[in-house]
Amino acid sequence: MPENPNPITIENSVVILIDHQPWVAFSVQSIDSTLLVNNVTGLATVARDLGVPTVLTTVGASGGPLKDPQFAQLREVFPDQEPIDRVSTNAWEDIKPAVEATGRRVLLMAGIWTEVCLAQTALSAIKDGYTVYFISDCSGGVTQEAHEDAKRRLEQAGATGINWIGLVTEWTPDYTTPEREAVYPGILAHDGGVALSVEYLQANVAVPARSA
Repeated sequence: MPENPNPITIENSVVILIDHQPWVAFSVQSIDSTLLVNNVTGLATVARDLGVPTVLTTVGASGGPLKDPQFAQLREVFPDQEPIDRVSTNAWEDIKPAVEATGRRVLLMAGIWTEVCLAQTALSAIKDGYTVYFISDCSGGVTQEAHEDAKRRLEQAGATGINWIGLVTEWTPDYTTPEREAVYPGILAHDGGVALSVEYLQANVAVPARSA
């Protein structure tokens, strides 16, 4: 693959998915729950297919009277990876060893709730000198206002917002590379509008032009 000129690359980044769990997501109001699950699953699928390290977390998933496991769709993407479970709303100290083990400094974070677990974890990572991007459409708050307040707070602290398709194309800017081909299954399965355009282009590439 030619050198990627973008600030986010396959080689320098880590995806961190914080607390994508049914009970936690139940109270999210800033984004439709079906869309949220779809976006997160699409992002996870592409990260896996590109070999981008992905850290998974849960909060209070077990140990109490009720269980709250990770979304089934995410478990299907990473069937052999156990999320890091914890009892604190700030996940940073629990996941920091896994992040450090990658040797990478660009963190791509998404989480529920934006204003609580995602914000606290991201702010701690920034304090430790990491470059943080928050993936807005893979995150959700208990209200739209709470989600937007958290985004502003993160931006003021030095984080940058991005959406999952923007991130995927930043990883793979060159249309002619195997890496771009590798992201198409995730996009086709999980992004409606972009998926239609990809499907159209693939159909036209596959069919030879007719002679006059």
